[in-house]
Amino acid sequence: MFGLFKKFKEGLAKTVAAITAKTHSLFGGRKIDASSLEELEEALITADFGVETTTEILSEIKAAYRKDPLLAGKQAAEIGAAVLTRVLAGSAGTPALCKRPDGTPAVIVMIGVNGSGKTTTTAKLAWALQEEGKSVLVAACDTFRAAAVEQLKAWAERLKLDVVASHTGADAAAVAYDALQAGKSRGKDVVIIDTAGRLHTKTNLMEELAKIRRVLQKIDPAAPHYAWLVVDGSLGSNSIEQARVFHQSFGLTGLVVTKLDGTSRGGAVVGIWRSLKIPIHYVGLGEQKEDLQPFDPEAYSRAVFGLE
Repeated sequence: MFGLFKKFKEGLAKTVAAITAKTHSLFGGRKIDASSLEELEEALITADFGVETTTEILSEIKAAYRKDPLLAGKQAAEIGAAVLTRVLAGSAGTPALCKRPDGTPAVIVMIGVNGSGKTTTTAKLAWALQEEGKSVLVAACDTFRAAAVEQLKAWAERLKLDVVASHTGADAAAVAYDALQAGKSRGKDVVIIDTAGRLHTKTNLMEELAKIRRVLQKIDPAAPHYAWLVVDGSLGSNSIEQARVFHQSFGLTGLVVTKLDGTSRGGAVVGIWRSLKIPIHYVGLGEQKEDLQPFDPEAYSRAVFGLE
């Protein structure tokens, strides 16, 4: 738990710094007062925790303050972290990523707009699963974006991943079909499919995703078994609408929230969960391959409030 917490604390450093700056080191031991509560409210709203969550946190801290006028910032931080952990109860995804009962690989389709970190996340996820002892194949099905195929192939070479790819402009569904066939024949546990984040119109994109699903189902009627949306955590509340659109069109089973290390708006994770109740499987906390971490609500909540 300590190692995971350290990752969250380092990855959320900008969010923590933003909250600390606005609260003037409230959580370092300073006594709570009306002014510091206003500062905390502003800090949480600015960090994109949303009005509902911010109100819940402030309400519980205020209640504790009424009981104990000597309440210190560290105690307030513990209360805030406990509220966040409660709000995020059930949010951590725990998918059983292993071969299907009939021996076919589990298929994850990675979805998301360009710039969300989808291709990089696909590679990091494959590496993480391999570290767990699973055999994985990745499919370079973002054939629309220039260099996306080469990007995934470069990651695959660096991380020693098995990859199926074609050329830019190739039929993405055909690549997905070939990848699942290869995964099945090679006895892979998991096939991860990186899809396009942009086509000529949103309709084109949704049609391509639907075509990939239809083609996969020719091999396995239950495929894809998982549809994960990769969202850029720095987008804040805008990521909620993005997730809603993809969920309505494709039926998401999980989320990966990236780039939390590069933003002071790390509260977006909470808003996404509260709005859509789609489990958060992983979060991106840095550039390195090890920085894609399983989402842990308690580690996240305590890191946000600067607690050990």
